[in-house]
Amino acid sequence: MGRTGARSWPPRVSTVCSRFPAPVVLLVAVVVSFGFGSGDQYLGSLVSLGSWTKTLSLLSAPWLVLPFAFGCSQLRASRAAITGLVVTMSALVGYLLMFMCPFEGGGWNLNLHEARGLFLSNTLNIFGGLVTGPLYGFLGQRWQTRRAWTSAALVAGALCFEPFALTVAGRAFPGESTTVWTFEIIAGIAMAAYFLVAAIAYRRRHSSLVVRS
Repeated sequence: MGRTGARSWPPRVSTVCSRFPAPVVLLVAVVVSFGFGSGDQYLGSLVSLGSWTKTLSLLSAPWLVLPFAFGCSQLRASRAAITGLVVTMSALVGYLLMFMCPFEGGGWNLNLHEARGLFLSNTLNIFGGLVTGPLYGFLGQRWQTRRAWTSAALVAGALCFEPFALTVAGRAFPGESTTVWTFEIIAGIAMAAYFLVAAIAYRRRHSSLVVRS
């Protein structure tokens, strides 16, 4: 019989990104996140396509899923938290720069006055990101390495309950596309189902390994 006490429980799960150097993973995270943030802002300006573009652009849950996803690429909690912070701040930089660029029909407004105004008008988003970025990066690491139920619940719950939270908070405005909210809830349910199946398979697999040892 092997010494089961020498094993950690639950056992850790390796990540695909752990095969690549940390700077490479971080660079990819910055580029993808910057594109996510700028794309999110640009999408909200395409009002000619319908109200769904504005509704989708204003969703908060995707901004939590983003650091979570990149947190899953890390084996260490500290690196996951840092990655989550970098990812969220990069996305915010891309988001804010779109206000200062001509892609939405205006001109270049790269000046300190404009930057200061954007910072002050988005203070809540910036300081909120300083908290949620590291937190959800850490949750991603806990899910990837330990299949932590808390991580699964907070991510899937953000998608499932955001529409209801916005309605209760009085932030649901006329013209909002309920179709977007419906798809967000469906995405949350699908993610919850995946988390459930993956967690059960993980625990069964490793329980059998402990028994055999």
